[in-house]
Amino acid sequence: MLTTSGLSRSFGARTLFEDVSLRLGAGRRIALVGSNGTGKTTLIEVLVGRQEPDSGAVHRPKDLRIGYLPQELPTETGRTVFQQVMLGAEAVTGLAHQIEALGHRLAETSGAQAERLLADYGEAQSRFEQLGGYAVEAEAHRILSGLGFDPADHDRPMGEMSGGWRMRVALARLLLSAPDLLVMDEPTNHLDVDSVAWLEQQLATWPRGLLFVSHDRDFIDAVANRILELSGNRVTEYIGGFAEFVLAREERLAAQRAAAAQQSRRVAHTERFIERFRYKATKARQVQSRVKALEKLDRIVIDQPGDPRARFGFPAPRRSSRIVAEFDGVTAGYDDGDGKVVLSDVSFTVERGRTIALVGPNGAGKTTLVKLMTDRLAPLSGRVTIGTNVDLSTFDQLQAEVLDDRRTVLEEARTVPGVEQGNRNLRTYLASFGFRGDAVDRLVGDLSGGEQTRLALAKALAVPVNLLLLDEPTNHLDLPSCDVLEDALLAYPGTVMLITHDRHLIRSVADALVEVRDGRAVLHEGVPDRVLYPAQVVSKPKPVPEPKPASRPTKKGQKNKDPNQALRRRLERAERTWEEAEAEVLATQAVLADPDLYSDQEAVNAAVAAHDVARDRAAGLMTEWETLSARLGG
Repeated sequence: MLTTSGLSRSFGARTLFEDVSLRLGAGRRIALVGSNGTGKTTLIEVLVGRQEPDSGAVHRPKDLRIGYLPQELPTETGRTVFQQVMLGAEAVTGLAHQIEALGHRLAETSGAQAERLLADYGEAQSRFEQLGGYAVEAEAHRILSGLGFDPADHDRPMGEMSGGWRMRVALARLLLSAPDLLVMDEPTNHLDVDSVAWLEQQLATWPRGLLFVSHDRDFIDAVANRILELSGNRVTEYIGGFAEFVLAREERLAAQRAAAAQQSRRVAHTERFIERFRYKATKARQVQSRVKALEKLDRIVIDQPGDPRARFGFPAPRRSSRIVAEFDGVTAGYDDGDGKVVLSDVSFTVERGRTIALVGPNGAGKTTLVKLMTDRLAPLSGRVTIGTNVDLSTFDQLQAEVLDDRRTVLEEARTVPGVEQGNRNLRTYLASFGFRGDAVDRLVGDLSGGEQTRLALAKALAVPVNLLLLDEPTNHLDLPSCDVLEDALLAYPGTVMLITHDRHLIRSVADALVEVRDGRAVLHEGVPDRVLYPAQVVSKPKPVPEPKPASRPTKKGQKNKDPNQALRRRLERAERTWEEAEAEVLATQAVLADPDLYSDQEAVNAAVAAHDVARDRAAGLMTEWETLSARLGG
């Protein structure tokens, strides 16, 4: 188990986080959330050893294997996709090479040396079988398929893979290596809906330690059993998934507001006393006592999880025809030498005012449909008709990369033609995208990746058009920024075509889906779960068969029971009881955090005693869980 105590990290005068203490270990699947720029990636890099904290300590056992997936990867060349993934099974592949070498040497030796080599060969073979060596290649192929790779892609050179596909290869390598602690920074950014659902299944039952950063609410809810929120330089831990986190955070904020209001009333009462009796000699000692008390008072600060939800006022676009776009028997592909057809016989209609999400695996043709609508690709057959008075604006994943780093936010926004027509206040508009006050005077080059994406979105939505084409707009956005995008799309008066892997966003804004799969594109009314969560993805994957050790034949009528079944049940019960005990610890901590408690000494003593009992019980249960886990693992 990795533990930290009192971690702090600053950049210049800015403190990212301070006094962070947490535990990462088996059974803890933790989502780290917070706004862009709060220091989530920095905290992760401190935990895995890529950065040093300013103060505090990270305690990592010597034999702890940590697997880390960063947001950016170095270019890997010289291997195929499959060879790169197999690096995650170095122990197994190393034994395979050793067995092969021993086999060659056995064929060339005899006598006593051959007997020693035979013994080494048998030992290596036994270890290879224990590590599942015969199944590891099948497991690598299974993981690659789950992440969207076609079988033909497994032998492609790494040098041919784009950044998004290289990230998937790195993720496959990590999953195959099965580290003791898996740490991932935005793992879903380059995945499609199918692959996100597949990854959910793999991680929802991950038995080891897991820490990940994500803005995908559904993904967090399906995987995490704990939430860490980094806000206001502090890290707060919540037990449960995203839904439980939202409720618990609101309850904590409500308690903070109540405590802050009560404290303000007491401060106002004290200040009135001071002002009234400041110049009375008989009250001088009491006045001074209250003045000193105010100076020493630890003021309650209310944590604000993010900016308040903005209200959007978009310029009214001109009215388009009822039919915005129509596909009639369209076949599309690319003239890249092999005449590959991507889509066949596509027929559907996009009507005015609709928000339609395009879903399906990467490479199925979602971006091809967008190119057909923007006239960047001509159909091989059939017809694409754009309606009359249709004005469109597009946003894709590379939009943020064409911003000018030397301009300020305000100057960059002014490059949009006609953005300030009709007495429109551009500063007010940018504030709705989170650029408030002096933030509009920051240089684009000083913005984080998420902030640049948000600015690019603001530019795309600023134009008074009646058709928006958005390709993965949520990549690199934090949760508050995703909320901004959701509100903007709900308020947008025109028609929207949306490509995204964020299923929460799809359910919130879309009124229809176009399923792009197996060379077809089919329009579905509403947002049916069977399309958003395809059956072939949702169904539990079949386990890869592994060689079973020989066992004695059972007597007639006797069942072949799992010898560890009882131990597994004890471990499950211990984990549930441990979770309940930790929830009780958090509850007693909340009682101790109430300022009103300290007006009654007896209540204070009882609350401290209850906290000590709960803490000791949780510690004992954690030890029991670790002991049972070690027995089962051994």
